[in-house]
Amino acid sequence: MVTIKIAGKEKLYEDGIKYEIIAQEYQNNYTSPIALVVVNGKIRELMKRVDRDCELDFITYSDMIGHKTYARSAVMLMMKAVKDVAGMEAASNVKVEFTIGPGYYCSFKNGMKLDAETIERIKDRMGELADMDMLVTKKSYSAEEAIALFEALGMKDKVSLFRYRRSSSINVYCLGDYYDYFYGYMMPSTGYVKWFDLMPYEDGMVLVLPEKEDPETLPQFVPRKQLFKTLMQACAWNQEMEIDTVGDLNNKICEGDIADIILVQEALQERRIGEIAQDIAGRQGVKFVMIAGPSSSGKTTFSHRLSIQLRTYGLNPHPIALDNYYLNHDQTPIDEDGNPDYECLEALDVEQFNKDMSRLLAGESVHLPIFNFKTGKREYSTKATVLKADDILVIEGIHGLNEKMSYTLPAESKYKIYISALTTLNIDEHNRIPTTDGRLLRRMVRDARTRGTSAQKTIAMWPSVRRGEEKYIFPFQEEADAMFNSAMIYELAVIKQYAEPLLFSIPKGTPEYYEAKRLLKFLEYFLGISSEGLPNNSLCREFVGGSCFDV
Repeated sequence: MVTIKIAGKEKLYEDGIKYEIIAQEYQNNYTSPIALVVVNGKIRELMKRVDRDCELDFITYSDMIGHKTYARSAVMLMMKAVKDVAGMEAASNVKVEFTIGPGYYCSFKNGMKLDAETIERIKDRMGELADMDMLVTKKSYSAEEAIALFEALGMKDKVSLFRYRRSSSINVYCLGDYYDYFYGYMMPSTGYVKWFDLMPYEDGMVLVLPEKEDPETLPQFVPRKQLFKTLMQACAWNQEMEIDTVGDLNNKICEGDIADIILVQEALQERRIGEIAQDIAGRQGVKFVMIAGPSSSGKTTFSHRLSIQLRTYGLNPHPIALDNYYLNHDQTPIDEDGNPDYECLEALDVEQFNKDMSRLLAGESVHLPIFNFKTGKREYSTKATVLKADDILVIEGIHGLNEKMSYTLPAESKYKIYISALTTLNIDEHNRIPTTDGRLLRRMVRDARTRGTSAQKTIAMWPSVRRGEEKYIFPFQEEADAMFNSAMIYELAVIKQYAEPLLFSIPKGTPEYYEAKRLLKFLEYFLGISSEGLPNNSLCREFVGGSCFDV
């Protein structure tokens, strides 16, 4: 018998009992299904068994780690269904690309096509497998054995990935006769994956899953055409450079090609910035370029680079940050957790912004504000700004696309740009890299360098930042005149060196420790590269330092 302490109370259980059975006993104490357990401070899958006295806690689908576990398990369920319906060759040609809202877009490689009827059969098979409650098993293979297994299965992306693994063993998951590798935890059986939809979309299909905030309700999938087009353009760039996965990137680094990759990526971004500048210059009456995007998208560097391109068309741009219109911090609204809500529109002096911009549009001179983040108070420039005939204001901030931010300005005077770091590089073809992970690492490195903020504090603030993005930024992205993807295919290999020491500094036992450990494991997949070869106007330099711009 073993003694297990749960919620402060000790209880005896049979040695070797599955954590899943204990979780079922305590499920009624939680509003969301239990996904994982925490055993003496370490996360364990429900399929594991108790082997010693311990203290136990639970993680549900409503927790970020639990939600990712559900999504991972749903992807494996889908891949097993593809194999059952269309064969292993078809399964090896399905790639989980990126998310569009609650949907995971999956493409087909090597000319494979799955029609709507076949996709419906795959969905039906997923339901059958879920009803069967098939066990998910995990087995540890040596690196050599894992490489041989996935070579035989035609999963070359995993073979490439494993060649750079420092660990001598690799955990492989099995669902019946289907084998796969997944970065992170899994549910113990298919019966846990109850809420999903699968539908044709563009040239592929979309797997729709519940969101963390409501994990037992399937949301409606709403197509986002501009976002999809931008993401597919990034995927096309990846294919041009022959880098679809982390294994591909590591290969390029080892082959000595990374310097060329950096230059090509930077040139592709500059070309896109030039196209946007040309569109702005070709429109009559545009005086305000409104740039918005989620945290750590590179808005500041982008605004400077766009300004340079606009100058080539005879325009005289003036970059302005909406952050300068923050209310003094003692006037900042409070969020539902009792913390200052710097993400909401009400944290900005919207009225003053509109007065200033309207005066500039009317030809008046205005002393614009400069927010002092050290004192938490607004100050004012000693130099007045005047909007002349060829002048144009390049305004960046998270609320730039929201009409409430610029309600007094004529529509024809505004050109709206949505910017985000839309990561399309995958760990492998079934393990995508969330866009949020790239942005979180960017912010962690930048805030530690420029504001002295610890990684622990950045991670602690991130849920609030994400809530603000979902509420104040993403609903307006499709209204933009242009979209810009600031993600660079090489950047995580650079950021790795800066982020790892920050993550290792987070103490065990703190709420942020689990996320730090996950990110450290994630960064292990990448071979690191130096930042010395980055151009001094690179978006990446906004985060790692050395930019020629004041960022």
